[in-house]
Amino acid sequence: MNTDYEAFLLSKRRDGFANGQEISETKLPSLLFPFQRALVRWALRKGRAALWADTGLGKTFMQLAWAQQIPGRVLVLAPLCVGQQTVEQGRKLGLIVGLHVNSGEQIEVTNYERLHQVQPANYQGIVLDESSILKAFDGKTRSKLIGMFRETPYRLCCTATPAPNDIAELANHCEFLGIMTRMEMLATFFVHDDTGWRLKRPGAAAFYEWLALWGMFLHHPSDLGFSDDGFHLPPLDIVEHVVETGPVGGALFPEMALEGIHGRHAIRRATHDARAALTAELVNADAQAWIVWCGLNVEQTRVTALLTRSHVSIFGTETEQAKVGKLLEFLQGRVDVLVTKPKIAGFGLNLQRCARMAFLGLGDSYETYYQAIRRCWRFGQARPVTAHIVISSAERVVVNNVRAKEVRHREMSRGLLDAVRRAEREELMPTMRERREVPDRVERGRRWTMHLGDCVEVLGRLPEHSVDLSVYSPPFIALYTYTASDRDFGNCSGLKEFLAHFAFFARSLLRVTKPGRVTCCHVAQVATTQQTHGVIGLADLRGAVIQTFVEAGWIYHGDICIDKNPQAQAIRTHSKALLFKQLRKDASWLRPGLADFIEVFRAAGENAAPILPDISNEEWIQWARPVWYGIRESDTLNAAEGRGKDDERHIVPLQLGVIERCVRLWSNPNELVLSPFAGIGSEGHEAVRLGRRFVGVELKQEYWATAIKNLRRAEALAASLFDGPTSGG
Repeated sequence: MNTDYEAFLLSKRRDGFANGQEISETKLPSLLFPFQRALVRWALRKGRAALWADTGLGKTFMQLAWAQQIPGRVLVLAPLCVGQQTVEQGRKLGLIVGLHVNSGEQIEVTNYERLHQVQPANYQGIVLDESSILKAFDGKTRSKLIGMFRETPYRLCCTATPAPNDIAELANHCEFLGIMTRMEMLATFFVHDDTGWRLKRPGAAAFYEWLALWGMFLHHPSDLGFSDDGFHLPPLDIVEHVVETGPVGGALFPEMALEGIHGRHAIRRATHDARAALTAELVNADAQAWIVWCGLNVEQTRVTALLTRSHVSIFGTETEQAKVGKLLEFLQGRVDVLVTKPKIAGFGLNLQRCARMAFLGLGDSYETYYQAIRRCWRFGQARPVTAHIVISSAERVVVNNVRAKEVRHREMSRGLLDAVRRAEREELMPTMRERREVPDRVERGRRWTMHLGDCVEVLGRLPEHSVDLSVYSPPFIALYTYTASDRDFGNCSGLKEFLAHFAFFARSLLRVTKPGRVTCCHVAQVATTQQTHGVIGLADLRGAVIQTFVEAGWIYHGDICIDKNPQAQAIRTHSKALLFKQLRKDASWLRPGLADFIEVFRAAGENAAPILPDISNEEWIQWARPVWYGIRESDTLNAAEGRGKDDERHIVPLQLGVIERCVRLWSNPNELVLSPFAGIGSEGHEAVRLGRRFVGVELKQEYWATAIKNLRRAEALAASLFDGPTSGG
C-alpha cells in the first residue's frame, strides 16, 4: 500500500488534538489502581481529554495525578463545597492543593461560582470537576467558560457517565476541549429530522471511535479490561411512599393540575406539609445518618422544623462559608441529618458516611435524581443504600416519568459501552489496536470485472496504460451518508480534505489511462448551509476538481452542462433559492437551478488507436452543444436494489443517457471502460451493453453486490451481439 496514502487516511481520523506528553507509570502516585494509572497516562498523552467515569471510580485521584504532571500551575474548578474534599484527597496522594485562587500552590481548587476571580493566563492546565454541571449554566456563562480557557494547553473534564443521547453534554465537552465546535460535531456525525438530532446511521461506528480518541466512558474497570476487585456496588433499595391527596388547584383529578412547571410546583406546595411529616417520621425513627433532598424552600423549612435529631439545613441563599461549615459538620459526624437541595450538594460530593436518604418530592430531571442517589450509592460504600421517595398521589406521573427515563438511560448506556468498548481499549493500549483493512474481493464475468475495495488502492494494482476510457460520478462531500470508512471520499471534513483525497485518485487514474485518452468526471456545484458552513451559498466544487486534475498532470479538455428541471429540483431540495414564494418575498435569494457537469480531461501523449464512434452527423450536432438536452433524470438503474438499511440518502445513479453518450463518443467496441466509483454498476451496464469491456471498483458491499447483478443483466443483453475478450482487467 502507498505509505503516503495510508498516512493520509490516518489523518482523516481527526486525531490532530493529541498534544500532550508521555509519562511513565513510576511517576504516578502508587495509590492509584491500574485502570486509574492507565487513564491518567492516556489523558496526559492527549493533553486535552474527558474522563466519563461513574461515581466512586476515583475521578478526584485521577485528576490530581494528572495535574501533578502538568508543566505549570493547574486550576481545578469544582461544584460548591467539593473543594475541601479535593484538598483531603490530595493529602492522601502526598499533594498540597491550594483551596483558593492565587494560593501559591502548583494545584489550586475553586468553585464555579468564583469563576470571575480566575485569570486563565496564570494556568497551564485546567480541570473541570463534575463537568456535566456545564448544562446547568446559562448559555452566556457556558460560552464564557469555553472562551476563557481556549488557549490553555492542558484541559481535562471529569464527570460521571453522561446520558448516551445527551448531545448537548457531549457538545459542551467537545467544544471546551477544542476538539470541534458544537456545530462541527453536529454536522459531522448527526442529522436533524422530525425526531430532532440523531446519530447518522452509517457514521455510528466512526462516531464511537472518534469519541474514544478524546473521551473515556466506564461504569466499571472491567469496561476497559481491568479487574473489578474493590469496585462492586452494594444493594440499592428504592422505597416509594405515597401521600393520598384529593383535587388540587381546582382540578377534578389531581393529575390534571400537573401541567407545566407551575402546576407541578403548585402541587408540591399544596402537599408539602403531609409529605414533610411523613419524611420526618422516617428520619426520626432511624438512628443512622440521613440526607433529605428537597426541591422547594417551603419543604425544607417544614421538614427541618419537624426533625428531632441533630441536623443542618443548607439553603442556596447562604454564604459559601456557611454552606461549607454545615457540610463539614455532617461529614465529620457532628450532626446526624443533612437537609438541602440536589443543586447545592447533589454533584461531586462523597457523602457515603450516609446510607439513608429521602426525596421530599421529585422533579422530572432523571440526572438530578441519579446524581443525588450516587452521593451515597457509590464504589466504596460498605452498607446497603435505601432511598425513600415521598410523593403525593398526584405526583405518581412524575415518578413514573423519572423511572422510565432511568430504564432508557440504563439500556442506552449499556449500548454505548458496548459500542465504544473496543475503540476505548485500543485507544488506551495501542498495542491492542486491530488492523482493520477494507475487504478486497473480485467478481468476474465474460466482459467485466468488479472489485470491492478502495479505488486508489485498486488502481495501484491495475496495469499501467491499460484503460481506454473512464466514466464515473465520485461521492460529493456528505459525511457518513453511505459508509463510515475513511476511504469514502464523501467522509471528508470539508472541501480541502476532499481535494487532498481526490488528488491521490487523479494521479492513480492518470497512471492507468492510455496516452491521448480521456476521463469523464461527473460533478455538481455544492450548496452551503448556515448550519454547516456559516453561510448560505455555493461551493465551487467543479472549479476545484478541474484544478486538482490539472495539477495531477491531466489536460483540461472540455466540459458539458447537463440540463436539469428546476421545478423538480425545488420539490426535492426545498431550496428557498427556487421557490415561487421567494419570488414574491425577496428575489435577492433567487438563483438558477444547479446543473450537473461532465468534466472531460485528456492524458498527455498521442492516441495510438483512433476512436471511430458510431454516431451520425445529426447526433454530433446535438452532442457538440455545450449543454446536453434530452437527458431524462429518471433514466437510471433501479437504485432501490442497492440501498443499504443504514443509508441516510437515496443513492442517485448517473443517468444512462449520459453514460451512453460518453461511451459511444470516446471509446471503440471491445475497449476497456473503467468506473472507479461504480456504485450499482450504471457505467458498467452501459459499457457492456454497448460492446465494451468494463472494470469497476466500489467500496460499499451492498452497492458492489447490486452492480454484479446489473452487469450480469447487461451481459445477457449483449451476448448475442458482441464477441470479445473474456475479462475486463
